[in-house]
Amino acid sequence: MNLILKFVKHESFGGVLLVISTVLALIFQNGFLSEFYSEILRAEFSIGFRDFNLSKPLILWVNDGLMAIFFFVVGLELKREMVDGELSKPSQIALPTIAALGGVIFPALIFWFFNHSNEFAIRGWAIPTATDIAFALGVLLLLGKRVPSSLKIFLLTLAIIDDLCAIIIIALFYTSTLSFSAFLMVIICLFALGVLNYFKVGIKSIYILITIVLWLSVLKSGVHATIAGVVAAFFVPLKDKDGRNFLEELEHDWHGITSYIILPVFAFVNAGVGLSGVHINQLLNSVSLGIFFGLFIGKQVGVFLFSFIFIKLGFGKLPEGSTWKQFYGVCILTGIGFTMSLFVDSLAYNDSAAFFHADKLAILLASFTAGVIGFIYLYIFSKKIKD
Repeated sequence: MNLILKFVKHESFGGVLLVISTVLALIFQNGFLSEFYSEILRAEFSIGFRDFNLSKPLILWVNDGLMAIFFFVVGLELKREMVDGELSKPSQIALPTIAALGGVIFPALIFWFFNHSNEFAIRGWAIPTATDIAFALGVLLLLGKRVPSSLKIFLLTLAIIDDLCAIIIIALFYTSTLSFSAFLMVIICLFALGVLNYFKVGIKSIYILITIVLWLSVLKSGVHATIAGVVAAFFVPLKDKDGRNFLEELEHDWHGITSYIILPVFAFVNAGVGLSGVHINQLLNSVSLGIFFGLFIGKQVGVFLFSFIFIKLGFGKLPEGSTWKQFYGVCILTGIGFTMSLFVDSLAYNDSAAFFHADKLAILLASFTAGVIGFIYLYIFSKKIKD
């Protein structure tokens, strides 16, 4: 029992849950429960108070609501690292930042190469630019002491910056018509959070209540609602007026919920790709090819090439105790887009069946390929170095 509890508390357990959720989604979608699965995802759920009413299908409650909580936790992690962690000094974040930039540019260019002539398809250019923190780090942690801890820190820092890039991309490119009245409420909420932060108020319920109002306001404003989670997180004080580690405590409270509930639920409702109608010619369409090669080839080449040039020019150095071969193995793992890529896919195509869901299948195939090959590659070269 103690061994099981220890495994559940381990970071890689979140990745295991993601795999289980994905497999279940594929079984549900392609088995006798297919109609039940589809009906549940599209069932309308409403909340209302007097004249206010918000009605969305379950899949959007997950994508717009639960994922806002996930991004809130990401925002807390970002602020903590930027104020008092791995991102607090320019020298610490230089290499991961450059690497993350290469990991956004190259996949986007590969996707553009395949889809620049199709106005609808090109909306998905950001799909292969994302890295799934839980999955990529989970694979690396499975290698244990074979991989230097400095490479684990590099991957974590790169993934955090990668998430920040994803947040900026979502805010700039995946928004709808803007509502200025809703923006006014957003400003009021931010002012209230700013006051709480200034006086270092350490009452969790107040932050949560204002964040919920902020989320509703951002949702109505036209900007994607998940942005509310990140913005709210940056107004949480690192320590409250009594010196308590308030931000870290709040992050700890929600970390397990996001890793063990929200992300697996997100994977379950988004990874249910119908395989019966997918033929080889559909898998070879421009969108699928752009996603697969963008994730599996673009991410590793972009991250490695930008890092290699940066280091060779003398602006940085390899993570301590690592080799170029090990470093490239970590670059391969950045191609695990999975939940983040599925999320951007849902924003780009609004769950459209225009590509027979081969776009989502391409994400799963690329992420699986990057994870397996990255693991095998690192296992082989780490073993040789150890001997």
